[in-house]
Amino acid sequence: MPEPVSLLLDCDTGIDDALALAYLCSQPHVELVAVSSTPGNVDADQVARNSLALLELCGRPDVPVAIGARAPLRIPLVTTPETHGPQGIGYAELPEPQGSVHPGDAVELWIEAARARPGELTALLTAPLTNFALALRAEPRLPELLRGVVIMGGSYYYQGNTTPTAEWNTHVDPHAAAEVFAAFSGLPADRLPVVCALETTERIEMRPEHVEAFAREAGCAAPELVLPGQQEGQRSTASNPLVRHLSDMLRFYFEFHRAYDQGYIAHVHDYFAAAVAAGTVRYGTRTATVHVETAAPRLFGTTVADYRGLWDEAPNARIVSENHPEEAFAELIRSLGALARSMEPSGG
Repeated sequence: MPEPVSLLLDCDTGIDDALALAYLCSQPHVELVAVSSTPGNVDADQVARNSLALLELCGRPDVPVAIGARAPLRIPLVTTPETHGPQGIGYAELPEPQGSVHPGDAVELWIEAARARPGELTALLTAPLTNFALALRAEPRLPELLRGVVIMGGSYYYQGNTTPTAEWNTHVDPHAAAEVFAAFSGLPADRLPVVCALETTERIEMRPEHVEAFAREAGCAAPELVLPGQQEGQRSTASNPLVRHLSDMLRFYFEFHRAYDQGYIAHVHDYFAAAVAAGTVRYGTRTATVHVETAAPRLFGTTVADYRGLWDEAPNARIVSENHPEEAFAELIRSLGALARSMEPSGG
């Protein structure tokens, strides 16, 4: 069992955010202190509804869900219904949440938690960095107050997924990302954020056989087949609610990737970042100085890493340079399967 981890999660739920959140709920050693909502894949209110509904589905209605920013720092919000569906969760139709969004501001909630528990909390950021940038403005000591920071975002000497050079989260709010990396400049290496960028998250390539294995691990009586030859938009008939909803999310994601000539797969970026924060996967990092481009129109949102110190500037990140996809999927299937079995012991 990994050592206990207490997380502040900021997400823009999102199919891969949803998978990450369900995975964290399946980990008995992970305490979800709070989940904050940043606009990105969908608007902040829809993000919060998705997170509330998923937490309730996974048996965690106690976790507070808060909203902070409703737009990027300086530019208009652009969402991705073509990637994640109009509600952000593909074809899934989650039950309407019974709970309510936390009445306080997400940024204030994070700062209060970090001050109350110095050195205990890890920030996991799977959305644009808007809320975290605002939190750093309000409390510049956050890099010292937090135990650690894990970021999903950026693309370093690797093709972008939004522009030829830019990754989605960073492109949505590059000004926020620039402020976040600047806040960590010059800190000791073990205090720098761990950055899960496209060159390693796109190696976490979910395929139909992973969905089938998850349902089997969950105890489903019938195979859960999400296959390229099936009709687009087909819905799962699994009686297990977690299998059914995640399957319907992932089918939409598979179809999106195929439409953009990437194959019938799904890059589940945020699950990998969640597993890094939870301490349940192996990975290696390289220390670097990160620059986020906020001016040049064609390079807007591009992230560049100086690994060799050529800029003569202090490092501000540890970028993941090595991961192990087969091990990561074995962990995901085992853990999510166990959570699903606990919802419906008789299988589906």
